[in-house]
Amino acid sequence: MTVILGIDPGSRVTGFGVIRFKQHRCEYLASGCIRMGTVSLAERLQTIFQGIQEVIRLYQPTQVGIEKVFVGRNIDSALKLGHARGAAILAVAESTLSVCEYSARQVKRSVVGFGAADKNQVQQMVSALLKLSKVPSQDAADALAIAICHAQMQQGLRHIQKGNKLVKGRIRE
Repeated sequence: MTVILGIDPGSRVTGFGVIRFKQHRCEYLASGCIRMGTVSLAERLQTIFQGIQEVIRLYQPTQVGIEKVFVGRNIDSALKLGHARGAAILAVAESTLSVCEYSARQVKRSVVGFGAADKNQVQQMVSALLKLSKVPSQDAADALAIAICHAQMQQGLRHIQKGNKLVKGRIRE
């Protein structure tokens, strides 16, 4: 059994999602948001660091996935996002866990089947895949999607390491 923590870093809101991956199935454990408010950047980074450490302490993940930085037109936003990622990654490293990074397009393709899916589509698919009674917030859904993507990627790697073959689109052992 594998417990996976997905992290959607943000300088104002950082989402987290925790799933259990067992026998090719994802099971929801927890999700939420670490909200920083309008405090200084240093205080926001400290809040992210402490919040991720608390999630790790509570749910004891064995693997962690995080979203890569997307550099759009606003360099300042990308830098702040990089700082937020750094605080989250440091919190994970303090727990002696390693982090796998995934692009937003990779996560969307893995969960929705379409790399340019919108936030609503991600929320709906995460809710359906994890059989949730209500749709999670965007940040929590993104974090859960990262955890699901990580589970799928790790499952694929295990099949490759075993030397399994792909026959007619199916993995054969």
